[in-house]
Amino acid sequence: MALSYEPINRNTDVTNTKTMLHEVIPLTGTIVSGTYGTWPNEDNIKNFTHGMFQSVYDYPYLSSSSNHIFDICVGYDESSPLSSSSAVQNSKKIALYNQFSQLLLGYNQNDGTVEIFESDLDISDDNRQMKECVFLSFSRLLSKDQIRKGTFSIQLGSGSWTGPFDDPSSVWDGGIMTLQDISASTDGTGIGTSVGGEYGVLYDATGSVTSGSNGAYGVVFYQAGIVAITASVWDKHSAGHAPGGVPSKIESNGVVDFASGASTATGSTAGTGPARNVYEAFVSSSISGTCDAIRHRIFNISYNNTTEINSTIYFCRMPVNKFNYSSNPTYTNASKMVIKNVASDLPVTYVTTIGLYSANNRLLATAKLSEPLRKDPTNEITLRVRLDY
Repeated sequence: MALSYEPINRNTDVTNTKTMLHEVIPLTGTIVSGTYGTWPNEDNIKNFTHGMFQSVYDYPYLSSSSNHIFDICVGYDESSPLSSSSAVQNSKKIALYNQFSQLLLGYNQNDGTVEIFESDLDISDDNRQMKECVFLSFSRLLSKDQIRKGTFSIQLGSGSWTGPFDDPSSVWDGGIMTLQDISASTDGTGIGTSVGGEYGVLYDATGSVTSGSNGAYGVVFYQAGIVAITASVWDKHSAGHAPGGVPSKIESNGVVDFASGASTATGSTAGTGPARNVYEAFVSSSISGTCDAIRHRIFNISYNNTTEINSTIYFCRMPVNKFNYSSNPTYTNASKMVIKNVASDLPVTYVTTIGLYSANNRLLATAKLSEPLRKDPTNEITLRVRLDY
């Protein structure tokens, strides 16, 4: 226990700081699809018996060294033209959409219904609704406290499977579409707020595909680490199809297996069957099957994560007339200071540790110095102690 204490003035000796640390997180399409095994036996993709989402890992998920990257699922609002009792897992797709809406947007104050996702910064104008969405929920292991604003990018197009729909006349074939939150910045520009925290709009940064009315096809929620992308980004049957609008067409010439690329109507192989529509996957495929189809059309994902470090800094002062003697029993011998050869010499100590005590002198924290500091009555020392949390 210390023999003397120096009180800390909360007004002049204590300050608080916040530091943001960032890491670049690159997720290549090979990790997302096709690295470990061949569909449908991909060892790093975990499907669940409830069939409501998939989990993507960087290694086979049964390995002790694997890390969870993100979850992927799809859903649509009950007001969507796709909602039908004949649609596969219809109630689950609606429930998933509602769950994300409740978490990120909240409820409509007028009628109590859940809000509908929109590809702009105004969730009240209903001009750019996204009623059919793909949701990516990134692991906290990677996104940390939040996704850094202005850094999110996802490239869609030719992943491990050929173009999104293998339509020879499509502008998609052979091309990559990049969605970025290019209007967002750390100073708050281009950022909206909702129940789920701050969010930014994902715009078509490449211009490779005919855009909707404002070139926006999704939303990234930074603190939640969730991305919502409208299904219309893959809609190729009508150029310029507005996000969230009525689907341009749902094939009526037979059900198409969107996952494998084979048309059950003709038995044709991928690339030779009828032009396929993303909405067919939402209607005729299971959630896992649709996730497979979307996931294999992801070329790359990258973003910067953010780790927020809050610190309290204490300035510990040792005035000239204090802390010149040590409480270490080896400091004296027969009532004489061991370190003094001449009685007139000044007392000398070497500071190695700082203790922070409560008001009733109970030790709360200690800080070690990298090297001992000489202290005697001719000098005064101020040490800076930082507590991170």
